[in-house]
Amino acid sequence: MSKKRTITAVVVVGLGLGLVTLSACGSSDSGSSDGDSKTVTLVSHDSFAYSKDVLSAFEKESGYTVKVLKDGDAGQAVNKAILTKDNPQGDVFFGVDNTLLSRALDNGLFQSYEAKGSDLILPEYRVDEDKHRVTPIDTGDICVNYDKAYFSEHKLTPPQSFDDLVKPEYKNLLVTENASTSSPGLGFLLGTAAKYGDDGWQDYWTKLKANGVKVVDGWEQAYNEEFSGSAGGKKANADRPLVVSYASSPPAEVIYADPRPTTAPTGVATGTCFRQVEYAGLLSNAKNTKGGEALIDFLITKQFQEDMPLNMFVYPVVEGATVPAEFTEFGPQAKDPETMDPAKIADNRDQWVKSWTSLVLK
Repeated sequence: MSKKRTITAVVVVGLGLGLVTLSACGSSDSGSSDGDSKTVTLVSHDSFAYSKDVLSAFEKESGYTVKVLKDGDAGQAVNKAILTKDNPQGDVFFGVDNTLLSRALDNGLFQSYEAKGSDLILPEYRVDEDKHRVTPIDTGDICVNYDKAYFSEHKLTPPQSFDDLVKPEYKNLLVTENASTSSPGLGFLLGTAAKYGDDGWQDYWTKLKANGVKVVDGWEQAYNEEFSGSAGGKKANADRPLVVSYASSPPAEVIYADPRPTTAPTGVATGTCFRQVEYAGLLSNAKNTKGGEALIDFLITKQFQEDMPLNMFVYPVVEGATVPAEFTEFGPQAKDPETMDPAKIADNRDQWVKSWTSLVLK
């Protein structure tokens, strides 16, 4: 996968891509590390990305060689890691988010490790502080994005809230991802559950379905093939000017455009956002525990945290880490996103997805 292709995918914080093949990146000739190995293996979803010089600096300082195994979208990667936990593919897993965290913890995927420098992680992102089985690495907001040109041409005000999306003027305009196969799709479902409550979200989706929402399997299809505001969507003659994506998607449309526009061609409906957090953890039965611990320490250093935004289009979680000016200008974090306690997600996720599937897809 080329760097540009990887960057295009990681606008979504690496989720919802649905690929199956396990691929390896990095400088290692060993399939898995052992206790005395100087290779440490990171298992991740497909869109873990980094600057080579930043990773090389860690390798030079620590003496470890990092191998990265990319294993599909987040849900697939988590499920495979659980199935192989007794003989894991690597030492560290990155990319389990707050929508799937309970599944990983309940299945004993991680062992305890309190990362060096974890005291600098902002308090709102900390979880599992009694056992330290995961370390927060990044955050982002799942939000509806809109195609500015479409709404300008049609002299229509872009929607700004969940309530707006069910209004007649936005009929047949929205595409979202399947909540059972895509993390952004699941995050959007959880955002509606947080907004309308246990008793109200199904009624909301009934209205959204009646208003012509289109559901596709994953983010890549939704954003690059169905959404008229993205570079890929324009090439595909896409006809949906609203898509469930990320608040950090507009900066990517600016940064990777040639020539670069002075304003983002897409905007964010800030009243539709759900806050997502991604974590890393030391895998149970990791063969290179010390190397895994050193790698997790590295992931929350200021050096790596400030490298993430333009590689994975996510926000850092440690105090004092800065983000590029393009993020501030074109993709600021939502001021008041919907959130949900991981315990509530754990108690309701599977049943909500089942109900959603029956309601929306059948």
